[in-house]
Amino acid sequence: MITKDLEVGPGGDCIIAVAAGKGAAGVGGRLKKAIRSGAPITITIEAGGITEKIRAVGHPSLMLKHPRDLVVRKSGFVCERTLAIRADKAAGDLSRDFVKHLCNSTVRVRILIETRA
Repeated sequence: MITKDLEVGPGGDCIIAVAAGKGAAGVGGRLKKAIRSGAPITITIEAGGITEKIRAVGHPSLMLKHPRDLVVRKSGFVCERTLAIRADKAAGDLSRDFVKHLCNSTVRVRILIETRA
């Protein structure tokens, strides 16, 4: 999960980035259309010089309406926060080295969402 919230509690063990620029509702119209077409999606996350790629798919049922959060899921569960489903990785699958960088509040996280629609 990625959130616009500035901080999260200790129970937020699936949150990889805070203070994001947008939530699901802020995703651009062309990208929303591609995601809702069921297109393959690649999410590239860079932090501290390390890059992780997550591959997932969109779905016509994706609402993309949440104002603060973006969630990529390994399951097929859909809600207003869901950006993509059937991902090949969850937060717990990211390399421990990468997670160390994510835990550093001075490291800027860059996220790129691409589709092949």
